[in-house]
Amino acid sequence: MRDHYDVIVIGGSAAGLSAALILGRSRRSVLVVDSGEPRNARAAGAHNYLGHEGIAPAELSRIGRDEVAAYGVEVTAGRVVAASATSGDGIDPIGFAVTLDSGAVVSARRVVVASGAVDVLPEVPGLAEQWGRGVVHCPFCHGWEIRDQRIGVLVTTPNGAHHAMMFRALSDRVTAFVTDTALMDDTELAGLAARGIAVVTGPVAAVLSEGDRLTGVRLGSGSFVELDALATASRPEARVDFLSRLGLAATDQLMGDHRYATALTVDASGQTAVRGVYAAGNVAAPMATVIASAAAGTQTGAAVHGDLVQADLAAALTGVGAGVA
Repeated sequence: MRDHYDVIVIGGSAAGLSAALILGRSRRSVLVVDSGEPRNARAAGAHNYLGHEGIAPAELSRIGRDEVAAYGVEVTAGRVVAASATSGDGIDPIGFAVTLDSGAVVSARRVVVASGAVDVLPEVPGLAEQWGRGVVHCPFCHGWEIRDQRIGVLVTTPNGAHHAMMFRALSDRVTAFVTDTALMDDTELAGLAARGIAVVTGPVAAVLSEGDRLTGVRLGSGSFVELDALATASRPEARVDFLSRLGLAATDQLMGDHRYATALTVDASGQTAVRGVYAAGNVAAPMATVIASAAAGTQTGAAVHGDLVQADLAAALTGVGAGVA
């Protein structure tokens, strides 16, 4: 690593690498810091990514790293532990210092946060162990792989009826496990019945498996329901603790009165409330698919390059940037 870059990208998955690619192709010096902990690490494949349907997430990242390296982008393994504002580099009045877990401190004119999110799961014994395999959350990401199977939908949020309906489009053997009767009204229950979705009320005590295969759930009553897959809503929490010195924090994302996620607030270009700090991917859009995160990274990377173009112009007009490439 050098000491200073045009842009530091925090996170090396779809959003971060896409931002780095367009910046590298624009001849910006870019460092990508990747902790190697993508949100979709447990998934066997990434889906709905045109041209790479079903590709393993690690393979998609490997291809992306090779592609950005061809344009001079540097990728380093590590975790960012802090980021703070500086007085710039003498040419650009905006600047940032980024501290890695190795103790290294690297500076940049701009920062792109693409650190993703962590899925907070319902606290049911055995559920986390099956996450990304027998336990899924997104019908678009995982639905085809469990089509026509015995699918359970663990209802823990007010959006549970809709969630169950989405999976009913994939199988006629769907059971909704409603952990709290207050989560569904009579109209929603009637809708489930009309679509042939069985409803079981009361707590789910455990998710059961044999080896790597999910076999079903044990209810609070002690009875066992056989399943091939279980769908549940997670709560994505943005990874942004390292931004506290910049005064940036994730805010609650609400669906009605329900807090379903946290995320950084950004404008259409990916700009956060701190000038020069941008964000893309699940850290700012928790429901975005892999291809949507990649698109956001491309858009944000282009916006960062445009920002730097204007800063370079301002420096040239004042003579500050004379002789600087």
